[in-house]
Amino acid sequence: MNDRRANTNNSAPQTEKSPGSSRIVWRRLRRDRLAMISLYIIVILFLISCLAPVVANNKPLWMRWNDRDYFPAVVDLFPLKHIVKYRSLQSMDFSELRDDASVRRVMPPVPYSPFETNLREKLSHPSRRHWMGTDDLGRDVCSRMFHGTGVSLKVGFVAVGIALLIGLLFGSLAGYYGGAVDIVISRFIEIVMCFPFFFLILSVIAFLPPSIYNIMIVIGITRWTSIARYARGEFLKVKKQDYTQAARALGVSDRKIIFRHILPNSIAPVLVTATFGIANAILIEAALSFLGMGIQPPYASWGGILALAREFIDVAWWLATFPGLAIFVTVTAYNLTGEGFRDATDPRLSLPEK
Repeated sequence: MNDRRANTNNSAPQTEKSPGSSRIVWRRLRRDRLAMISLYIIVILFLISCLAPVVANNKPLWMRWNDRDYFPAVVDLFPLKHIVKYRSLQSMDFSELRDDASVRRVMPPVPYSPFETNLREKLSHPSRRHWMGTDDLGRDVCSRMFHGTGVSLKVGFVAVGIALLIGLLFGSLAGYYGGAVDIVISRFIEIVMCFPFFFLILSVIAFLPPSIYNIMIVIGITRWTSIARYARGEFLKVKKQDYTQAARALGVSDRKIIFRHILPNSIAPVLVTATFGIANAILIEAALSFLGMGIQPPYASWGGILALAREFIDVAWWLATFPGLAIFVTVTAYNLTGEGFRDATDPRLSLPEK
């Protein structure tokens, strides 16, 4: 009898554990080649923005000076500037050290600071010395492009983060409570959408001092309406599901229903919308910098380099080509990634799962 039971148990079919929703989304996304290539481009841009001080800088990665080892460029990545042995380097001109053969050193791939000027090499064509040429002050365009990458990505993510918080707040309240709350919030969203976004941003920026933080805040508080509308629609759909109705029948508070049941199951389409918003925020920041109302000199930004190209478009084609190409590739990558996530999170697609 025991042997028969053992054989019966062994012959029973083994049920495989079904993959989670996040794994299914990732499998679907991996089948979209354009989305994956775009995702890799975004990762590379993030690495460039994080490692800009050690990729493009006039400070050595390593140097041997006064019988001691120093890592000036690496120190910029970490809060180590107040170490005692680095205080003697604060007044050093690293641009002169670059051509000093008596000092042992390892320079970054682009051995120029984004703020370093050299009027003898102004408006130099792209070459082995300056990969993307120089601007009207002799600053290396490649170094400024690398450092401007962080500005564009930071503006895009922080601005969309602010818009996401505001949009989720208004959208969840309108979708969950409905009735008069939904009517008031929906009418407010429609009123805000009646204003041309770019001119509204220009109007607000005109009364504020030029700052990257002001740009982030203004873009965030003016670009939340589409996120709110998507969140409202998802909340209206999810709150009618059986598990939400069961939680309400058991007396679960509205706060727990919203944050534990509805929000986790409705956040994916909203995040896809936010992905497209990052591309729009990058374009808005570049346009503001192009108009002289964004990131102010000497700080580097892609839009600022484009603005400079207006004056020298006939003699310095590289000032418009490289930042324009960077903006085009970044915005396209975010849009293709957003489309890939949108298709991967759509349950109506019957893609075979392996």
